[in-house]
Amino acid sequence: MKHLTILVPDGQTNLSTISCITGTYDMFEIANAHWKSAGKKELFTIETAGVSKKAEFYEGLFTMKPQARISDITKTNLIIIPSTSFRSYEKATEGNRIMIDWIAKQYRGGAEVASMCSGAFMLASTGILDGKTCSTHWAFADAFRSLFPHVNLQADKLITDENGIYTNGGAYSFLNLLIYLVEKYYDRETAIVCAKEFQVEMDRNSQSVFAIFTGQKRHEDEMVKRAQHYIENKLEGKISVEELSSHFAVGRRNFDRRFIKATGNTPLEYSQRVKMESAKRAFESTRKNIHEVMYEVGYSDMKAFREVFRKITGMSPLEYRNKYNKEAVDAV
Repeated sequence: MKHLTILVPDGQTNLSTISCITGTYDMFEIANAHWKSAGKKELFTIETAGVSKKAEFYEGLFTMKPQARISDITKTNLIIIPSTSFRSYEKATEGNRIMIDWIAKQYRGGAEVASMCSGAFMLASTGILDGKTCSTHWAFADAFRSLFPHVNLQADKLITDENGIYTNGGAYSFLNLLIYLVEKYYDRETAIVCAKEFQVEMDRNSQSVFAIFTGQKRHEDEMVKRAQHYIENKLEGKISVEELSSHFAVGRRNFDRRFIKATGNTPLEYSQRVKMESAKRAFESTRKNIHEVMYEVGYSDMKAFREVFRKITGMSPLEYRNKYNKEAVDAV
């Protein structure tokens, strides 16, 4: 029988931490029960584990008693790192050093590891993510990239799977990761049973549609910040990179290099994301049709607008409007 360890962090927690822990326990219990009903042996022994006998959540509102201490677990097959509190991340890292070192040791010993939402910060702290791909909540993407530059963050991905390491996007999409793991460890039939039991949509692979682009401003390059502000205030017009670099008296090549280093996007990608975020808000809150919104964000070619919108959100403009604005008219 395989062993599943659900970590109970020492501090660095929030209410979603509890949901991740209990949700994982519940999901794998259902998977085990279905496996057993089919005449097979339960696949996993499930155990919550921490560094102390008791962990407090949300300023003491909830208390959890882990079933084991990680120091007593010498061998496990799958480790679940729940969502953590990003805001207390740097403070709590030292307190969870024992847990971080234990995760790395178990991974080197053959265990697989899955992180949920901002649990990716703890996972990245182990060093085992360096050079690999991962995801986390889209709202924490900039902070994650600045702290862990050697990790290939794919913030649009809902789930990543690389070399025995699994990560997922934000909040309650951890349920999608659990369905993915159930299918991987058990089978498709068991995953379907769990998806129906918990009413989780299967085979989702992107969190782009939920992302709110606020601009990557967590950097110290003042010229780039001015360029970002310039782009954000030229929403209806087309801006060339030559125009931008000339406006700020910086050579084109140097301007591109500094912009990408500071934001993670090329100037063109940044402009597209700003425009598409404005289009999303218009589709959500107004009765404007697709053409009206397209012109407002500086596009005159419907095909180009649709392609960029789909690339960034994973949906067509019409699909997005119909999904997120019930009062929108149906005509394009």
